[in-house]
Amino acid sequence: MKTDRTKAKGERIFDGVVGASGIAIGPAHVSEAGALQVPEYEIKPDDIASEIGRFEVALRRSQNQLTKLKTKSLALPDAAAEELGYLLDAHLLMLTGSRLVRGVEETIGKKGINAEAAVQMAISEVARGFESLPDAYMAARADDVREVGARLIRNLTDTPFQAFTHLPAGTIIVAEELSPADAALIDPQIVAGFATVLGGKESHTAIMARSFGLPAIFGVAGLLGGVKSGETVIVDGAAGRIIVDPSQETLKDYESRRKVLERERRQLDRLIDLPAETGDGVTIGLQTNLELPREVDGALTVGAAGIGLLRTEFMFMNRDTPPGEDEQYEVLAGLVAAMGGRPITVRTLDVGGEKLAYSLGEQLGDPVNPALGLRAIRLSLKLVKLFETQLAAILRASAHGPVRILLPMIAGTGEVRQTREILTRVIKRLKRRGSPIGDPVPPLGVMIEVPGAALAADALAAHVDFFAIGTNDLTMYTLAIDRADEQVAHLYNPLHPGVLRLIQFAVQAGQRAGIPVSVCGEVAGDPRYTALLLGLGVRDLSMAAPCLPRIKQRIRQIDMAAATARAEIIMSQADSGRIATLLDDFNG
Repeated sequence: MKTDRTKAKGERIFDGVVGASGIAIGPAHVSEAGALQVPEYEIKPDDIASEIGRFEVALRRSQNQLTKLKTKSLALPDAAAEELGYLLDAHLLMLTGSRLVRGVEETIGKKGINAEAAVQMAISEVARGFESLPDAYMAARADDVREVGARLIRNLTDTPFQAFTHLPAGTIIVAEELSPADAALIDPQIVAGFATVLGGKESHTAIMARSFGLPAIFGVAGLLGGVKSGETVIVDGAAGRIIVDPSQETLKDYESRRKVLERERRQLDRLIDLPAETGDGVTIGLQTNLELPREVDGALTVGAAGIGLLRTEFMFMNRDTPPGEDEQYEVLAGLVAAMGGRPITVRTLDVGGEKLAYSLGEQLGDPVNPALGLRAIRLSLKLVKLFETQLAAILRASAHGPVRILLPMIAGTGEVRQTREILTRVIKRLKRRGSPIGDPVPPLGVMIEVPGAALAADALAAHVDFFAIGTNDLTMYTLAIDRADEQVAHLYNPLHPGVLRLIQFAVQAGQRAGIPVSVCGEVAGDPRYTALLLGLGVRDLSMAAPCLPRIKQRIRQIDMAAATARAEIIMSQADSGRIATLLDDFNG
């Protein structure tokens, strides 16, 4: 990735990784931490060691963030990379056995106060020392101390972004990073797009951007130093490009491009009432993935046959305590009613990895590798009361319309058996207290997103009612690629023969057992993969609502017999490059 400041006077161009396509033009809002409210309270002598441990966790997290930024800075032009590198090295030095770090630990121990307050005290003391120096350059280092301290405090307090409601409509968010919880606060009626220094195309934040229909670019080196709030910014989601302070000529060009995209969208809208049927008459079920309740209108607008994946994490984000049964029930019942008889597949809580919910912070801890730690079904089976509460809410909502229950990150049949035992217990309790539930009881399915689950799909199929293949995590775990890490995101490849074989195993196991199999990963919403998925035997796809019309268009162009034949050829290949060529040639 590169940064080009020379195209035109005043116009600056930054390249990054495409997160979500589209074009957005508007004023930039550079999201900064601002003044943080720091709590101060006494720590009991017995708790001092654990409080220092909490500070050390925030310290490591801050060091990791700065190391990522330093790696990203290497993509800048030499002079800029050198300048930013020196600055980040200085920040890292402050977080490594420095006076600042020692001061925080000593303050916690001697004064018996919390880590946030100790950091604030240490910042003030060290900054005052720099400011008193006669050398202007050294005195200016006080700002660096404050910036490092603010990073530590943000990591200690898990400070979320505030909702971007104060911004003018059409704003472009520019930030170092947006977590899924931060993205959940974005209102697409206000925010037109966003760009960040950190993140990758397959991160959950990128998935949310596509679900919202917002152009987004990630991994943009040097971005924060190259744009100011209020400057006009163009987000080119197709090229992965940010243009700051564009010339009139560039603005005119992008306005024209945006009009072309709008015409294409209107043409796709004409397909809404037509069946999702191949040229030789095979009907494909098209449903949508939902991140937030406000997206339900979009699902209905594009003619979705149902909600193929309702991610329930939104109910646990940006709050201090988990939601109770009644609160979850009201949200779910509202969605069931809004879908008017169309089925909803509710995935149970999938918190962990990059999808952290600080209402569960104590239970999640700070694992070395969150993607492989206590997350999804593992967390639910550990926190049984939390799991029972969610299952009760889902069962009660099923009284209002067709609902399915989907379990994330299943690795084997033992987890399914444990879940069925808990589910049976919850059903009996609801019946005893007279709470209506669906009749029959909602079907129970599993996500196929762990390679072990795909390889054991025949055994799983004997214990569940349906499969949903999550290609995002399946690809990540199969290839050992962190899809949220911009340094390795380019290695993420759903066309790897190992990934395709796992998908094929799962589809064929479902067919043998006579249970439905859907694909709800991001490949389901990409027309490039449609023919291959159908050729492998997939007959149900679930995707972000904005993707559905284009997928329907592609389905109506496909001859199923030809797609099946091409899939057979592709599955005989061992090289992902050859697979890509065969697929793209078929798509022609």
